Amino acid sequence: MPQFLAVSVADAAALALLNEYFRSPELSFRQSHGSYHPTYPVAEQFVPPQGLFLVVLDGQAANDVGGTYVGCGGIRRLQTTTNEPVCFEVKHLWMQPRTRGRGWGRMLLAALESRASDLGAAEIVLDTNVSLSTAGALYHSTGYESIPAYNDNPNATHWYRKRLSAN
Repeated sequence: MPQFLAVSVADAAALALLNEYFRSPELSFRQSHGSYHPTYPVAEQFVPPQGLFLVVLDGQAANDVGGTYVGCGGIRRLQTTTNEPVCFEVKHLWMQPRTRGRGWGRMLLAALESRASDLGAAEIVLDTNVSLSTAGALYHSTGYESIPAYNDNPNATHWYRKRLSAN
């Protein structure tokens, strides 16, 4: 079973996974956006209570010398007015291709949702690109609903929201 470890986005494991994510073939849609440039997470946005960043360890224990980091994802709090529910955004949810099909991406998403709820989130949002059909299927199957664009991410074509609680 995977372990989910909270780390700084500046941590060596997090940076290695983010670099691999930004080079991954499934992000081939970037070719249609001639100006695509990876946007690395800002560390301050991924520190509690503003957010957090998780890496996925494929190993028996965090100190298991045979363990390998195989995925990552983060959440960050979005600015809302006092009349709006507390909202967090999922960023950079990614698993190495060799781990896919095990349900670990779904488990990582659930861990991020749980941590967001612990930080006071009533809802969570994310964006994705239509070419990432497996990601879109995961979001739909875990209760996310399509919403209008909430940001101006030039790489996004679809936006989703999930209500977590009545916080």
